[in-house]
Amino acid sequence: MNILERAIIFATNAHESLKRKNSTLPYAVHLMETMVIASTITQDMDVLAAAVLHDTVEDAGVKLSEIEKEFGHYVAQLVASETEDKMEYETEEATWIFRKHEAVDQLRIADDRNVRIIWLSDKLSNIRAIRRDYDRLGESIWNTFHMKDPREQAWYYRTIAELLEGDLGDTDAWKEFDSLVKDVFKSV
Repeated sequence: MNILERAIIFATNAHESLKRKNSTLPYAVHLMETMVIASTITQDMDVLAAAVLHDTVEDAGVKLSEIEKEFGHYVAQLVASETEDKMEYETEEATWIFRKHEAVDQLRIADDRNVRIIWLSDKLSNIRAIRRDYDRLGESIWNTFHMKDPREQAWYYRTIAELLEGDLGDTDAWKEFDSLVKDVFKSV
């Protein structure tokens, strides 16, 4: 098996019991969508493996050292670039602003285009889901998030779009992301 096939199996198993927010779909659907989006920008197997694995540390409790052991230092580094410190001593609601500012700061200083590819792929998958859920739930969608203020959500997604534009603004993925961010947050 190649690294991508191993990553798909590993991530699917790690997220086995998890469902996507506001859905009955297995969480693995998001991981595969993230990988497919990344594959429209790069064919680098390490990057695609990291795209599949991007939530395993943050959401499935896998240790970064385990990712490094199984997939190598570079893949682990890419996964780490998209992993937030959940600050388990506080609620996610209480730490949302701090965590998102810290994440944006990390993206701002990232000098590896592959980090930005994974960020874009993940966030495009997320904003697609938000758009679908918004059509179904309307403004009540924000009550399903740790940060319930749509202005803060808008800040986060708009900032990511700005930071990714310079390097990835010519990609179809970034163009779709930017369009969806503008659409979802048009009244904010």
